[in-house]
Amino acid sequence: MGGIVVFGAGGRAGRAVTAEARTRGLTVTAVVREPTRYPDLGARGVTVVRGDVLDAGSVAGVAAGHVGAVHAVSPASGPDDGVDAVDPGFFVQAADALLDGLGTAGVARLVAVGLGANLLGTDGRMVLDDPVAFPSALRPFALAHTAGLDRLRERGDGPVDWVMLTPAGFLEHGGPRTGRYRVGGERVPGGAGESGERSDGDGAGRPWLSYADLAVAVVDEIEAPVRHRARVSVFNVRDGKR
Repeated sequence: MGGIVVFGAGGRAGRAVTAEARTRGLTVTAVVREPTRYPDLGARGVTVVRGDVLDAGSVAGVAAGHVGAVHAVSPASGPDDGVDAVDPGFFVQAADALLDGLGTAGVARLVAVGLGANLLGTDGRMVLDDPVAFPSALRPFALAHTAGLDRLRERGDGPVDWVMLTPAGFLEHGGPRTGRYRVGGERVPGGAGESGERSDGDGAGRPWLSYADLAVAVVDEIEAPVRHRARVSVFNVRDGKR
């Protein structure tokens, strides 16, 4: 199998995907906005390049020759990282540029990392619409991310076969790589009907996912695609607290 291109390789998800891909023998083109800010990204089998996920020409240029692409770009990661200043159209622009650029480059597979805030809760509302469960300060960012998902769905009949994997529950930085995960649907996991694929535990407890296992799911969907033009949730379940 050939190499993959990871947009947003300098973030937590991008780094985890890069590491997982390398353990499987895949070469990685790690795309960031400014390579000099990430001197630690370069490694055997990893080429760090400058790219702009909002520009279809840039996407096509860095993606050409790869078997799959990963969208792990986020302009902000939390309240202290300028999340309130995020362009509401950022993720829509990124979706358009990726679909257009990858299509031009002949890269037919895109795996995007989603946001749990737009999964549905037990009341049928998106988590971001629950003022008790979701901080109001993060709502604009969550709405921007949701608009990007909507754009992927709107353009679902194009040449690029995409899937969005949405971490459900607590996403743990530095958590273990178990190599297992569950796959759910549009709802926050915990109810009946969730898939037992790669299950961990008996379904009791609270949902969580390590970045390492998110990366396992992402690379799985590049190496052996199972889900097409859809958004799914990915998670593990454990009892008690760490």
